[in-house]
Amino acid sequence: MNLLRRTLPSLAVAALVIGTAVAQQTPPKPSPVPRPVVAEAPVPPPPDVDGKSWVLMDYATGQVLAAKDPDVRLEPASITKVMTDYVVSAEIANGKIHMNDQVTISENAWRSGGAGTDGSTSFLKLNSQVPLKDLLSGMIIQSGNDAAIALAEHTAGSEGAFANLMNAYAKQLGMVNSNFQNASGYPIANHYTTARDIAILSRALIHDFPEDYAISAVKDFEWNGIKQHNRNLLLWRDPSVDGIKTGHTAAAGFCLAASAKQGEARMIAIVMGASSEKARADAAMSLMNYGFRFYETHKLYDANKPLATPRLWKGKQNQIPLGVTENVLVTVKRGDYEKLKATVDVPATLVAPFTKGQQVGTLRVTLDGQPVQNLPLVALEDAPQAGFFGRLWDSIMLWFHSDKKPDEEKK
Repeated sequence: MNLLRRTLPSLAVAALVIGTAVAQQTPPKPSPVPRPVVAEAPVPPPPDVDGKSWVLMDYATGQVLAAKDPDVRLEPASITKVMTDYVVSAEIANGKIHMNDQVTISENAWRSGGAGTDGSTSFLKLNSQVPLKDLLSGMIIQSGNDAAIALAEHTAGSEGAFANLMNAYAKQLGMVNSNFQNASGYPIANHYTTARDIAILSRALIHDFPEDYAISAVKDFEWNGIKQHNRNLLLWRDPSVDGIKTGHTAAAGFCLAASAKQGEARMIAIVMGASSEKARADAAMSLMNYGFRFYETHKLYDANKPLATPRLWKGKQNQIPLGVTENVLVTVKRGDYEKLKATVDVPATLVAPFTKGQQVGTLRVTLDGQPVQNLPLVALEDAPQAGFFGRLWDSIMLWFHSDKKPDEEKK
């Protein structure tokens, strides 16, 4: 088949020449070579990768596509700094701190996370003034513990107070199995998270603070005359990878939060407790490649467009348009799109008034009977009550249209 494709252009040229020499006759076109129809192979199970716990998440929908022990609480090591990054970015967005702030490197940051420790460091000098934006680069690219502590102290006054902020934001994001005690991930009792929670956090960071997230794609950063490379090996392996963060301690093993984008699709892979730096990179890449190869995302419905217009009683209008406030996206295994089913659950009798944005029902998307998405179905516009006579007439009509009379329904 490949050979035939390569020879088609030269055949066409020869035919054109012959046709010119013989009274503009058109030669017959070569018959196409029949191709066998092969049924699409079923989607295989996910790869068996190195790690105590791991998660593969689709960014667009937040669906977990594959996982191993995703809710086991583990030490996160420097993966903690993804949470620190999120909190600092959120506080910048809220106007509490600023990128151009000059941050003083305290003795605590210098002594607990500086060059004299066993952990990763940005080699910040005691009592020096460092721009906040450079501390972010030091924390994310170099994994500097001193940079993380300095950011925490500047943001909340102390690292302990910052840990409280971390837990408050984690709760807000729905990270139900995480508890943070410090900003760097240095081993300490009762400091834990899960692969699923880090996936949730990573998705939120990419979505909420894309400019800050972009720092994690930078391959190296120099401070105090010392240039250090990003520890995420995947940044050198695959140009589609643009983050996120590594972590390692003896107790936690080798951890990696990774993300890659191919076309419009983005995958997030979290690997906790791998056996080596290479193993964690191999595991994350294998998971993301699996997601790109065997899953696809579809937009089912547009935001703010009517999906249903049920009868409205006692309203100025006789119908009410219902829809969703965000585009409805689903990610499914390749070949499963036709199996999706969508239903709308709305009360049998809708009586005005309703306000725009008020939930009226539920949009349910299922695959083989299993829930994929359950989303609020809301009023797309205000639906005020009709006047007295309009309401009276509909009250009479409801008497005949209801299965039960109003007085019976109240019992």
